[in-house]
Amino acid sequence: MPNTRTAAKRMKQSEKKRLRNRMYKGRVKKAVKDFQWMLQEGDRQQALEAYSKASRELDKATSRGVLHKRTAARKKSRLAQQMNEMAG
Repeated sequence: MPNTRTAAKRMKQSEKKRLRNRMYKGRVKKAVKDFQWMLQEGDRQQALEAYSKASRELDKATSRGVLHKRTAARKKSRLAQQMNEMAG
C-alpha cells in the first residue's frame, strides 16, 4: 500500500500504463501469429496482407513507446525474410 498521495497516484498511473502496453503488445503478437498462420497455409496474397498488418501494428507500438524502435525493426525484418523465403 502506498504511504503518500503521490505514491497512490503513481500506482494508478502505472497500472493504466501497464494495461495499455499490454493491449498493444497483444495486438502485435496476434498480428504476427496471423502472419505465421498465413505462411503455413501457403496463401501468398493473404500472407502479404497479414505482413502489412503486422508491420503496421509494430509501428504503432513503437510510436507509442511500447516497443523499442530497433526491436520493431528486427521483428519486421524477420517477418519480411520469412515472406521472401516463401516466395523463393
